Amino acid sequence: MLEGVNVALGVTGSIAAVKTVELAHELRRRGATVRGVMTDSAQGIVHPWAVEFATENDVVTEITGSVEHVDLCGYDGWADVFLIAPATANTVGKIAGAVDDTPVTTCATTALGADTPVVIAPAMHEPMYDHPGVLEAIDTVSGWGVEFVDPRLEEGKAKIASEEAIVCDVARAAGDRPLEGASVVVTSGATSESIDPVRIITNRSSGKMGRAVAKACYVRGADVTLVHDGPEVPYADVRDVESAAEMLAATRAACEDADAMVSAAAIGDYTVAESDEKIRSGQELTLDLEPTPKLIDEIRAEFPELPIVGFKTETSGDEEAMIEQARTTLERAGLAFVVANDASVMGKDRTRALLVHAGDAARYEGTKAGLGGEIAESIAAVLGADETSK
Repeated sequence: MLEGVNVALGVTGSIAAVKTVELAHELRRRGATVRGVMTDSAQGIVHPWAVEFATENDVVTEITGSVEHVDLCGYDGWADVFLIAPATANTVGKIAGAVDDTPVTTCATTALGADTPVVIAPAMHEPMYDHPGVLEAIDTVSGWGVEFVDPRLEEGKAKIASEEAIVCDVARAAGDRPLEGASVVVTSGATSESIDPVRIITNRSSGKMGRAVAKACYVRGADVTLVHDGPEVPYADVRDVESAAEMLAATRAACEDADAMVSAAAIGDYTVAESDEKIRSGQELTLDLEPTPKLIDEIRAEFPELPIVGFKTETSGDEEAMIEQARTTLERAGLAFVVANDASVMGKDRTRALLVHAGDAARYEGTKAGLGGEIAESIAAVLGADETSK
């Protein structure tokens, strides 16, 4: 996600600075090169040696005649993005007022003047975060194009955002945004049909692929709505659903304002009348299964111009058969393209897939995160072609 990206990591005097070492490691695990910048207050919480160890680079603890701020964040500076994590109320206020009395605030002013992307992850006690001056400072700095990673409001504290949220926003700030301004709806994971208050019918889909697509679209600038029965994620507006009917209703509502939709969910093909009480075990049981509506057909009928990406899972392992089935779905529903894969990849981090368009099919083998990126780029190309044809 951050391959080849240079991140200058500013650390200020919040107790959340104790998380800086792991954050630096996570940025590097995602491909970034990291150099630390620390205030005096931050050095009272985490030692510069720890940040040096985590980044494998010297840490800037003062601005000297070597003009470290310009070297890092100035015109043609080293950094592709300046990340301040954690950022105190004091630091945010100083940035808004162009006050440069720490290495971090001096780098921030330099980055803003040089048009280097800046990402800020605040962390403080909640009453400080709610102070009118702090909120005004955040609004001011946001108006300059700075990305704020919203803190988690828990236990009277505005706790620093998760590493995943920070990494996503750094990638979004540092990279190209071919989906800037686009609204993308993604369905993900399995659906479940209730047999009784205890039992369900479901499938083996983990939702990893759908979440990878949603994250990749967000990083490329899109506003993402994720419809699934799964966890809250920092890169999308989540619509929590369980059954196929709930997923269809939520997707239909989300597509009212969408520019594209990706149907990555493994939606149950059958539903059943639910028993109000638990069915006792130890007896023979016959379930009358009823087919569920095909989500992409329903969405296509209601939104005839909406670009839709479909997924087609098969078990044969025969590429030609997979392409043929994918093309049948593509033509029936008028899809932008179809991602065909084998059921054996369910729940795994790596995948093998075919991106099937009307005229060709491209093979992919690698991580689901990588495939998510390929799909997001293809969506951007489809939306770009649509805009050109208007």
